[in-house]
Amino acid sequence: MTIREFKMPDVGEGLTEAEILKWYVQPGDTVTDGQVVCEVETAKAAVELPIPFDGVVHALLFEEGTTVDVGQVIISVQTGSGEAAEAPAQEIPAPAEAEEAAPAARQPVLVGYGVSEASTKRRPRKAPAPAVAAQNGTTAPPAAPAAPVAPAVPVAPAVPAQPTGERPLAKPPVRKLAKDLGIDLASVVPTGDGGVVTREDVHAAAAAAIAPQAVPAAAAPAAAPAPVAEAVAVSAAPAADPSARETRIPVKGVRKVTAQAMVGSAFTAPHVTEFITLDVTRTMKLVQELKDDPDLAGLRINPLLLIAKAVLVAIRRNPDVNASWDEAAQEIVLKHYVNLGIAAATPRGLIVPNIKDAHAKTLGELSESLSSLVATARDGKTSPADMQNGTITITNVGVFGVDTGTPILNPGESAILAVGAIKLQPWVHKGKVKPRQVTTLALSFDHRLIDGELGSKFLADIAAVLEHPRRLITWS
Repeated sequence: MTIREFKMPDVGEGLTEAEILKWYVQPGDTVTDGQVVCEVETAKAAVELPIPFDGVVHALLFEEGTTVDVGQVIISVQTGSGEAAEAPAQEIPAPAEAEEAAPAARQPVLVGYGVSEASTKRRPRKAPAPAVAAQNGTTAPPAAPAAPVAPAVPVAPAVPAQPTGERPLAKPPVRKLAKDLGIDLASVVPTGDGGVVTREDVHAAAAAAIAPQAVPAAAAPAAAPAPVAEAVAVSAAPAADPSARETRIPVKGVRKVTAQAMVGSAFTAPHVTEFITLDVTRTMKLVQELKDDPDLAGLRINPLLLIAKAVLVAIRRNPDVNASWDEAAQEIVLKHYVNLGIAAATPRGLIVPNIKDAHAKTLGELSESLSSLVATARDGKTSPADMQNGTITITNVGVFGVDTGTPILNPGESAILAVGAIKLQPWVHKGKVKPRQVTTLALSFDHRLIDGELGSKFLADIAAVLEHPRRLITWS
């Protein structure tokens, strides 16, 4: 009989930690190869982890609600035959010790690209309070302020700035973040153990560089998160004490990374937003006709479906909008495929899964993909792969009764289209004022990739298709 250890795998692409949401087994339970033993939440999605061997659960090393580094042992299993008392002794790290333990060698994992060895120790995390640990939500990210500002820059730093001439200590993702934000790591005051610069330190330095007057407010309460994240976070917050003047909500999982990604996008890609208000009465009539079409029976037909199709037609007419920026090579990468992102508000926060190769799908196939995407997101089962390699995104703020907005680009993408509420409004039609179905579209785009002329043509083409949906055929 032996004790085998199962370590937290890299369940995404290069992610360094995950939160244990739920254990499906307890000590003494029998497990088999491939059986799901727990659900974890990474910075991108909730993922179920299967055990890779047979045996009896010996110990669960972390409680639900605990954030664990990739490569740390999370469960031990007794395998083979014989009594536990006769088994050769094998030291299993206790939960407190496991925080400091590093994998002895690179280990194979079930998902992703493998575990990386840690060269520095991470400071132990505090176990979440019971009321918080019971929360099972996110879609925006792990434990740190959603809008890192001056509080991350102490008035009297306990850790000195980086010594002159020495290379600052920071992990590769933090170095890339600093590069993207134009921050010199040597000038950042580190708060991590051993003088390691963290993501929060970099964001704080960026905020201080943009608004130096905010630094003296370090003792003030943390800034409120962005409106979208705040609206979602409140729904997942523990019940507030009626007598309390403030409620603190830990930001972790998908919500934390969403906040960081939006900051990175806002300070990296030069955003331009253009607007157009249009009459979509004909499109709304077509939606109803398609709903009544027996050839499309069983499919979900709605305005978003035709808006998505209009975007795809407009991309075909303006292919240069479908691109990305390669900072390292200083090149524009034109994409000959469209992975169409659809922003989805879920119990875990805002996520942006995308429909792969949307450009090659028929109307029926696009409808099926949209329905599947929404259902998967609602169930919290969107995988990291579903949210990778998007090219252009649609966000439908109209479902909340909002007329329009200025959306922030999904990192790595060239444009995002916000669709406002469709309302009956007075409109000049054929020389007379009549009640018509009207909406406003807002297109934000990366000005490094798309200049004003191209962006305007792209948005105008989307509007033209929605005003006269017969162009779905004549322009295809």
